[in-house]
Amino acid sequence: MPFDRGSFTFAMFDIPAELPENLLDLFAAKKAGPLDAVTDEPQLGWVTGHHLLDTTINEESAQMGGSYYLTLRQAVRKMPASLLNAVCKREEQAYMRANELEYVSSKMKKQIREEAIEKHIQKMPPALSGIPMVLEPHERLLYVGASSRSQIDLFLDMFYQTVKVEPLQLSPALLLERLCNATMASFPTLTISGRPDAEPVTGRDFLMWLWFYSETTGKLEVPDYGEFDLMIEAPLVFAVADDAQGAEEVAIKKGDSPLRSSEAKAAILNGKKLKKAKLTMTRANQIWTGTFDADQFAFGSFKTPEPEEMNADEVFAERVLNLSIFRAGIIAYFKKFSEAMTGMDFPQFEKEIRAWAQERDAV
Repeated sequence: MPFDRGSFTFAMFDIPAELPENLLDLFAAKKAGPLDAVTDEPQLGWVTGHHLLDTTINEESAQMGGSYYLTLRQAVRKMPASLLNAVCKREEQAYMRANELEYVSSKMKKQIREEAIEKHIQKMPPALSGIPMVLEPHERLLYVGASSRSQIDLFLDMFYQTVKVEPLQLSPALLLERLCNATMASFPTLTISGRPDAEPVTGRDFLMWLWFYSETTGKLEVPDYGEFDLMIEAPLVFAVADDAQGAEEVAIKKGDSPLRSSEAKAAILNGKKLKKAKLTMTRANQIWTGTFDADQFAFGSFKTPEPEEMNADEVFAERVLNLSIFRAGIIAYFKKFSEAMTGMDFPQFEKEIRAWAQERDAV
């Protein structure tokens, strides 16, 4: 989903080194190839953020609102499974008749399938998909329109091939290193139910803390940006990282009060922690909202504050600015979380969050 309109999916990255001065030339050198050359092997290449056929990459086409707006395009030709199966069956029957056989060997079936794909694949229209990005070279910030690990890894590999700089995802590991010189392994783990996790789940601990903090405090003063407030809403996905009883994941989507449901309380007390939830952050009359995936540290169905009536370039610049403000807010909340987890009063804090979990109303 694109960054210039509607809701979108994204993960946040920092650029750890200076980018080359001929940055756009490097992207243009790896632009997407002609569609006529697309085969059944995926073809990767860069296009502008305007649409998946725009392979003209220069200062004018790649810039929008003062940022670089590009997309990693993937193109591939595929035969629909039903068509491929029908063609293979037809050729197998013809092979049996021609050779007076009652069956086709596995080796011959494989050969028939390969020949069918080779013969018909170029008749299929290429399927196009894209992973958009917004790059702010001077701020050394990057927003990637993906949330799955496979898509993010695909994007990062191509980005590195292009500019020889590897972006660092804004994640619990990176934030712990920068904010408190800690690692995931050395950082404390919340044991809200009394059952310790089998492995570090700092992202989930952060989301559980956000839920606790939103119901007990909520507001947070962020330097240079003012006062933020935060709310956690359904749908909720709880998951477990140890051998706690019950299903590995529990999703709670409906009901009069999902956060106050008996299912939510039972999930917490059985050792599960929030893995995904809808997060709403506000500042004055501005609202950011979307689904937060604590494991991937990515956001989906995300909406920024609505900009005023402007031209397309100004709207895009406003949306990117609002992403930067949201980024500052998330980092500030994570810093508050890390302070609670590493402070001298951690035992008291853990006791408070356990009491919050055990004593909350369940309807």
